[in-house]
Amino acid sequence: MAARAEPPPAAFERRVLRSAARHHYLRVRLELPDGGARPNAAQFKQLVVSALRELHGEVGAALPVDVLTYEEKTLSAILRVISSGLVKLWSALTLLGFYQNRRCAFRVLQTSPFLLALSGNSRELVLD
Repeated sequence: MAARAEPPPAAFERRVLRSAARHHYLRVRLELPDGGARPNAAQFKQLVVSALRELHGEVGAALPVDVLTYEEKTLSAILRVISSGLVKLWSALTLLGFYQNRRCAFRVLQTSPFLLALSGNSRELVLD
């Protein structure tokens, strides 16, 4: 019986795919544990810009970020950012700790290159 030849080892090939999407969308919520005054839409946008400025300087503050929706009752918003600025925005929001000398925290609830993906949350889906 002839010995079977071992197949050649698989060659390792690294593939890095860049997203073709121009923008990324983030669903975020601002948490203010002590209550108090809630920011309106303009103040919310200013808070996002100041978070970028605090962590990344003037270059970060110049990052194009749009507040597409904002609900003052729940302090949640959908933000649009150019894809190359996603990590900068996410890190700036995560590290922000104060709003008007009060403790606060941003929670990034969802992120996607597609706005439609933020329309629902499969973790909260209830089937009848």
